[in-house]
Amino acid sequence: MGSEFERHASDSPYNAHYDRPAVLEVLRDVRGKRVLDAACGPGLYAEELLGRGAEVVGFDASPAMVELARKRVGDRARIDQARLGEELPWPAEEFDLVLCAMAIHHADDRRAAFAEFHRVLRTGGSLVLSTQHPTMDWVRKGGSYFDVVLETDTWGVGGGTTVRYWREPLSSLCAAATDSGFLIERLVEPRPAESMRERYPEYFERLNHQPDFLVLRLRKA
Repeated sequence: MGSEFERHASDSPYNAHYDRPAVLEVLRDVRGKRVLDAACGPGLYAEELLGRGAEVVGFDASPAMVELARKRVGDRARIDQARLGEELPWPAEEFDLVLCAMAIHHADDRRAAFAEFHRVLRTGGSLVLSTQHPTMDWVRKGGSYFDVVLETDTWGVGGGTTVRYWREPLSSLCAAATDSGFLIERLVEPRPAESMRERYPEYFERLNHQPDFLVLRLRKA
């Protein structure tokens, strides 16, 4: 699954032409910033952040992803194994910026994850995260929009991979962040990048009419 996902995410419509362009725009200038890439996967964001002048530390729960990320960034960044929602192996106020792309909905304890992000961020630092848009999950799965439900999907990557994630209303996700001490600076419902227009025109058309992802920029006051 690890190498298959890496190949997929490098140029997939949702990863390469939707999530990454939107998140990188919300991150703004990262030069000279010490950045924690949380649930870093195969290191695509870590590599991009390094290229933009950041000092990067990353982690992922998957040993396969940790290995892929280490191979991608070499000795330019430290990549550790750790899990969202559990205590992180760094001291308080260690980072200027935390990035968590398309992963918070996989954490069993989102409040604990936000609390740890808040702890390791310096005062005035920011957390930028992307996640599945709650209305998209509700439309696909049905039931009450306000339910907090553990869902299961099957991805086509690697011949079919089962993934679990939490579906919850926007108010629940935002409360987990603000109850941990964050202020919401920006909320983005991204449009697809222009690069998607020719590469994946059918996705470009649909994502210009309905958002599938959501990006938040949160600040530690």
